[in-house]
Amino acid sequence: MMKKIGVISLFTAFLLGCSQQQSNMAHDEKAIHSVHHHWSYVGNEDPAHWGDLATDYQVCKLGKNQSPVDLSESIVTHSHSIKLRTAKTEVTLENNGHSIQVTPANTNNMLWIKQKPFVLQQFHFHTPSEHTFKQQHFPLEGHFVYQSEDGQLAVVAVFFNIGKANAVLTQLEQQTLSVGQKYSLTQAIDLAKLIPKNQKHLRLTGSLTTPPCTEGVNWIIMQQPIEASQTQIDWLAKIMGKNNRPLQPLNSRFIIQE
Repeated sequence: MMKKIGVISLFTAFLLGCSQQQSNMAHDEKAIHSVHHHWSYVGNEDPAHWGDLATDYQVCKLGKNQSPVDLSESIVTHSHSIKLRTAKTEVTLENNGHSIQVTPANTNNMLWIKQKPFVLQQFHFHTPSEHTFKQQHFPLEGHFVYQSEDGQLAVVAVFFNIGKANAVLTQLEQQTLSVGQKYSLTQAIDLAKLIPKNQKHLRLTGSLTTPPCTEGVNWIIMQQPIEASQTQIDWLAKIMGKNNRPLQPLNSRFIIQE
């Protein structure tokens, strides 16, 4: 029997330190941070205006299953529907004007949802976090974007608290990129260093947190934060600025704790 509870483990961790629709999702993922229709986090192109900037952005204001959301309550189940496989990979970094996006050179990093395979396409960061617990933000949130063969998207979200330096971020911060610049790391990074060892998680259906705000995205949100140093978080914040979308209504959705 399922019962509704506050996500105590997440709160404790916080104190200590996101048919046709599926076929279109591959295209929409390429449109993440698109400059075709310019958008921003400030001014007249900020999140409050995204839905009016272009016809294909209207779901940003009309959608009923938007992300991010507050994670204060969840429904507990005894199922475990996901499996993650991490592997070392060379990567390319890009400052796309909205975030630092990291693209792997191989397809060895995978996610399975109810045995359906998804391949890691890219990961990027938001400062402060986009999802919250009891309206409280973490200093940093990483989004690992996966895609299935039929174009469906899944995002694994990982929170960061301030603590010891993260080994992967140490590799990434060796290069400070201006907007539009790319850089390829020849030394492979170990994606396992960006995923908590305890993989208890929350799951819900949501959207991309950037235009075009496409819905139908599978969100897996890790409950256990990992650590990054204050210097590393400051480095990302200096490059990206405040790049978190405001919270969206949960509406009729449920947050599942696995």
